[in-house]
Parts: sequence; structure tokens; C-alpha cells
Amino acid sequence: MSGFAKLFGKGKGSTGKGPTPQEAIQKLRDTETILVRKQEFLEEKIHKELLTANKNGTKNKRAALQALKRKKRYEQQLGQIDGTLSTIEYQREALENASTNTEVLKTMSEAALAMKRAHNDMDIDKVDELMSEITEQQEIAQEISDASSRPVGFGDNVDEVQYVNKGQGQGSLDSMGEFIL
Repeated sequence: MSGFAKLFGKGKGSTGKGPTPQEAIQKLRDTETILVRKQEFLEEKIHKELLTANKNGTKNKRAALQALKRKKRYEQQLGQIDGTLSTIEYQREALENASTNTEVLKTMSEAALAMKRAHNDMDIDKVDELMSEITEQQEIAQEISDASSRPVGFGDNVDEVQYVNKGQGQGSLDSMGEFIL
């Protein structure tokens, strides 16, 4: 195996599996941190070169020009780092979104399997039959309730006012419904 292949993970020790999304996200964050530190370092160097150029501006033009050239090189490096940081941030965010989507889909799949297991012994005919039985039992319970709440005894259908007026001919009911002779 060539050294180049080993450098990029294609060596004998490679199992063919890449890092997990969390490992890749962490590596991207670490790289971002390194690049931000390098960015800060270059900004300091740019500032120092500006001070050097200003200090030597009239006295030593060669030193001032050299400082401005270094400043320009540092600014180019800074621009490259900015571009790299943007790319890494975009890649990290895309990986985080993909990881989240994967977890959501796993959860939804597990919920679908659980629902399938819950409905495993049911079908629409069994549900209809069960609902019919429940309705029938509720009707029976209502009939029992109605029957047990009816008063028992004689004269259930007799109106007291008619009885008093026909049979006795005397007396009547007052406004409270009590019999008056």
C-alpha cells in the first residue's frame, strides 16, 4: 500500500466504515476552532504589519513596502480561511440536519412498528362487531334502568283529579296539588 493511500484512510487497517455523524460533527467543530485561532493570529499579524509600515513609512520605504506585502499575503490567507470556515460550517450544519432527520425517521419507524403490533389482532370486522355488542349492552342497560325507575303498585295510570271528580263528586285539588274536601 502506498503512503498516499494510508494517509487518506485506504490502508490495510481501514475497515471501510467511516466515522459516525457525531464523530464527524465533532471533528468539524475542532477544525473550526483551529481555523478561528489561526484567523485571530493572522489578524494580529496584519495589525503588526500595518504598524510597521506606518512607522517606517517615511524613514525606510523598503521596510514599509515589505511590511505591506506581508500584510497583503496575510490578508489573502485570511480570505482563504474565511472561505474554508464557511464551507466547514455549511458541512457541519448539513451533517447535523441529516443526523436529526435520521433520528426522526428511526423514531417514526419505531412508532409505526409499535402501532402495527397494537393493531395486530384487530381488523375492521372485529371492531364493528365489538361496537355492535357495546351498543346492544348499552340499550339493555337503559331498558333495565327505565324498568327499575318506574313506580310499582296499583293506580299507576289513574289521574287523581279525574278520580276525585268522578268518584266523590266532592273536593278538589288546591294549587299545591293537595286534596281539599
